[in-house]
Amino acid sequence: MIRAVVAGCGSYLPSRIVTNADLETSLDTNDAWIRERTGITQRHIAAEGECTSDLAAKAGAVALAQAGIAPTSVDTILLATSTPDYTFPAAATLVQQKLGCGHAVAMDVNGACSGFVYAMSLANALIRSGQSTTVLVIGAETMSRVVDWNDRGICILFGDGAGAVVLTAEAGEGARGVIGAEMFSDGSHVELLKTSGGVSATQTAGFLHMQGKEVFRHAVSKMSESSGHLLAAHGLDVSSVDWVVPHQANARILHACAEKLGLDPAKLVMTVDRHANTSAASIPLALATASSDGRVKRGDLVLLTALGAGLTWGSCIIRW
Repeated sequence: MIRAVVAGCGSYLPSRIVTNADLETSLDTNDAWIRERTGITQRHIAAEGECTSDLAAKAGAVALAQAGIAPTSVDTILLATSTPDYTFPAAATLVQQKLGCGHAVAMDVNGACSGFVYAMSLANALIRSGQSTTVLVIGAETMSRVVDWNDRGICILFGDGAGAVVLTAEAGEGARGVIGAEMFSDGSHVELLKTSGGVSATQTAGFLHMQGKEVFRHAVSKMSESSGHLLAAHGLDVSSVDWVVPHQANARILHACAEKLGLDPAKLVMTVDRHANTSAASIPLALATASSDGRVKRGDLVLLTALGAGLTWGSCIIRW
């Protein structure tokens, strides 16, 4: 049996930090209002000329170094993003070139905020089928480029960043690796969370628009249902989970999901307070944080779950 095992993880955050207090100077808002509704205190914003592929390459380099794997050994790069540098080529091909990954297959995965879970599911399938042996899975976003900084209900929520994991093929019946993953989508809810533009529709990137209350409701129900279903499918229950690393959209959503699952809130990995919502980058950023600070340890059972525009959603279980 071939398993997709996490060999290393890494992250990168732009150096510029925008605090809630900074936003008070240009918006009708304040730190207390933002904290109460979102749990967010600050967000990182990419510098002028700093693109999604730049963030992704830096996070990928850290993950490869931690894994002790040379870039030339990577045979597949999956970059989860909804804010690529260009319409084409795929930002993953730019990452391939920047990291020196030879002729590794490189493609973008656009599942919006669920993108990293989607990419992990695809990477797991590629490794289990024998088509890939070393996959660099990255989530990277420059969400600051698609938010209207005059819209106080939206711009306070988002930030930029990148996180990455290296998955390698290991044979045998060992306990480590991706245990299972699943993906879902429902295009009938497309109007709940979308941008106002796109290359074919308006020839512009547009700005992000969201029906917050409806997205909140779907996020809580679908993330918790997907998590419970996937655990049950593999003979597990929530009590066996050591850590849940959900999409970091809003602290209230994360706590509501934990309550619906019957999960001890202490098992939630939360970085939304420091990173804000970084869409497809949020889960790998949180993973890298919890791994580097010693919370997530070898042998831990880790549950990833997310919901994003589309609607898209899904979950992934990993024995670390």
